[in-house]
Amino acid sequence: MRGPIKVSHLMKWFDKGMSEYQYIEAMSIHQERLLKVYNEVEVSEGEKRQLKDLQNKHLKAVILTADWCGDAMVNLPILMRFADEALIETRYLIRDDNLELMDQYLTNGTARSIPIVVFLNQAGEEVAKWGPRAAEVQDFVEKLKEELEVPTDKEDPQYDAAFKSFIQGITEEFSTNEDIWKWVKRSLLDVLAKLK
Repeated sequence: MRGPIKVSHLMKWFDKGMSEYQYIEAMSIHQERLLKVYNEVEVSEGEKRQLKDLQNKHLKAVILTADWCGDAMVNLPILMRFADEALIETRYLIRDDNLELMDQYLTNGTARSIPIVVFLNQAGEEVAKWGPRAAEVQDFVEKLKEELEVPTDKEDPQYDAAFKSFIQGITEEFSTNEDIWKWVKRSLLDVLAKLK
C-alpha cells in the first residue's frame, strides 16, 4: 500500500491542472450530460450546512478524469456543486496525460479507474481520497452487467455488442437516475465529513 504523496509533488499536479471552467469547456463527449446533472442535482439545506463547515479549511482537490468516462460524467458535477458550497478549489487533470500521478491511485492496485479525487489541506498535504465510484453505484453497475448478460471474457464474440449496450444503458442511468446521484452525494459527504 502506498503512503501519502509528498506535498510539493501534489501541489505541482494541482498547479498543472485545469480549472472547472477550463475542463468543462474542453469536453467533447459528455459535456451536455455533465451539465444536465450539475443543473438538476439538488444540494439540500442539511448538505449545505455540512459543506459550509469546511469553508474555513482552505481545501483543494486534484481530480484525475477524462470526458469520455461515464463515472466522471455523473460524479464530477456533484463534486463541483459540493466544492462550490465548501469553497474547495479544484483542478482537473486528464488521466492519460498524467499517468505518473494516476499510477499512484490505482483501483485494486491495477486499474486506472476514474475519476479519482485527491483532497489536500491548506499545506498541500493529502487528507482524503475519493473515487472512482460510490459502493452502491458499483453494486448497481454489476447488477446491470448481469441483467444485460455482458460476458466477462473480452475475447467472447458477444462481448463487444453486449458491452456497447451496457455503456448506453449505464450512461442513461447515470444522467437521469436520482438514486445514483443520492448515493454519490452520500459517499462524497462521508469522506468530506472526516475533514472537519
